[in-house]
Amino acid sequence: MTNLTEKIKQWAVDRNLHTANPDKQMLKLFEELGELAEGMAKDRPEQVADSIGDIYVVLTILSLQLGINIEDCIALAYDEIKDRKGRMIDGVFVKEADLKEEE
Repeated sequence: MTNLTEKIKQWAVDRNLHTANPDKQMLKLFEELGELAEGMAKDRPEQVADSIGDIYVVLTILSLQLGINIEDCIALAYDEIKDRKGRMIDGVFVKEADLKEEE
């Protein structure tokens, strides 16, 4: 994964995307999220897979533009969830802290 992420970063630098406006990259992220939603809604697995990949590329470039290491972001997110407990409710994982709020 690290090697692919580095290739994405280099691709962005080669095209000067690393210095582009991150607000525009955010718009690109919403475009890709829309394509993911369409793929899910229309049961198009190839579109879903492509969209997930595109979202990772967009997030990698956005993090580069913001001076944030995307792998550090992933590590932070994992550290936050690694010991999380909860349960599935109607197909959605609800963390334990939110379950206690509902009681």
